[in-house]
Parts: sequence; C-alpha cells; structure tokens
Amino acid sequence: MTLQDERAGRRCHSVVNPIHSAIYFSKEINEHYAAAGVSDPLSAYLAARAAPMGAVGAGTVTATFYSFGHRVIAERVPQLWETITPQQALETRLEAVDALLRRLWGEDGVASEEVSEAAELALRASEACGREARPLYAGNADLPVPEAPHLALWHACTLLREHRGDGHLAVLAGAGLSGLDAQATHTASGRGMSTGWVLRTRGFTRKEWEQTLEGLTARGLLTADHELTEEGLGLRKEIERRTDELDRAPYEHLGATGVARLTELAGQLTLKAAESGAFPQDLIGK
Repeated sequence: MTLQDERAGRRCHSVVNPIHSAIYFSKEINEHYAAAGVSDPLSAYLAARAAPMGAVGAGTVTATFYSFGHRVIAERVPQLWETITPQQALETRLEAVDALLRRLWGEDGVASEEVSEAAELALRASEACGREARPLYAGNADLPVPEAPHLALWHACTLLREHRGDGHLAVLAGAGLSGLDAQATHTASGRGMSTGWVLRTRGFTRKEWEQTLEGLTARGLLTADHELTEEGLGLRKEIERRTDELDRAPYEHLGATGVARLTELAGQLTLKAAESGAFPQDLIGK
C-alpha cells in the first residue's frame, strides 16, 4: 500500500521515537546500570544501545552511532564488556525501561488499552523493516518481543527508530557530512540537539565544534552567524526526504489508517512522557 501523504511516516516516527529515546535522558538508566557495575553515564548509554550487536569494538560503535567522537568511545569500548556482558546489558536496559515507563505513564497507563493497541500497531509496522545495511535495527530485530504490552511497545519503537536511523546515516554519508557536520547542521536548524548538549554528551571539544562550523561555512552551508544558508536548508530538506524514502516500508505496510492511529496514540503517550519530565528543557535548540 502506498501512503498518499508522503510525510505521514515521518510524522508518525516523530512521536514514536521519543518513546524509545526517553530512556537515555532518565535517572533510571544511570541507576540500573550503576547497580550492574557501570557507573559512568556515557558507558551506560553505550552499553544500552550497542548491546544488541554483541560485544563489538569501538570502531563498530563509532560507525553505527555516527555523531559521537571516536576518542570517547575508544576510552570505554571494548573494555566495557569486561564489566557487563551484552546479555546483562540488555536485561538491565529492559529493567530500566520498565521502571521509567511506570514513572512516566503510571501503573494505570502502562496497563491501558491504548498502550496495548499502540504496541500492536508498532509491531505490525516493524514487520516490514529490513535488516540489510541496518546493523542497529538488525541487532534489535533478533531480540525477543517482551510479553508486557508497555515493554513490547518500547521494543517496537526501538525497531522503528533504529530502522530509520540506520537509513538516515547512509543518507548523511552520501551527502558528504561527517557525524559532527550532521550534528552541527541539525543544531543550526533549531530542531536538533543544542550546542551545550552536543558538547556534554557527544565527546567533542569546543575547538572541534568551532572548526566544524568554520568548515560548513566555507562550504556554503552555514552563514557567518552559523545559521543555515539556502543551500544548507535545501540539503537538510533533501536529507529528510531521502530518509523518508528509505523508511517508507514499515508505514506503507501498516497502511494509512494504522499510521494515523499509531501517530495519535504515540503522540498522546509522548506528550504524557514530556509532561512527566522525560526530556530536559534545554535539549533542543541552538
């Protein structure tokens, strides 16, 4: 089935993705991984997100995460797997997600019919995702679907998020943008992670950030004030359009009615999560 609204999948993903990504900004991820022996927040993030691929090395993590500095990853991986095995990391991840969603949505919320329905729709959409050239998606796709509906929903949102993300990285590479280039142009759009958050979490120095901005300005993608030029705006729009094309299959499989309903349900759940403090107020912006 072809969706008549070409951006329907993107809109759906925009409210599905936060259900997955909320864990990375939570106290639960740090608490549960610290209890498992991983006290460094970045190491906890790396363990949670890379574990589906197994005990991979720093190069693989840098390649698949794309917008993180290799230096800070290599300081932690593969030594990380001596502290926590990938299987332990996956078990810890699910425990943290369970605690987080219960805090954000409440006991009645996680047991609601809406969460069960959203899980069914998201899982159905994920049936059309493909493993080829999508390592983060493929790793997660090999994991069992949790029985509890709220965890099944999180798992399905993870599949959809990583499927789109893997395709997005291919588009970024094709556009000639390094990980830091991509992060900087997204920040300049006002829709990406703020500069402060990039520097605190992605392992780049202020000097590296400024050098990237200078390089993007020389390429004609940013103005002297680090705003997107017309060329830069056009490139970002084309990147999103190409990403939509590569991520079309799950939403066409779900169909227009299913996509609309999943967007509605996931939108309500994401709003509830945001209202419960799931995301830092200064996360998005310049």
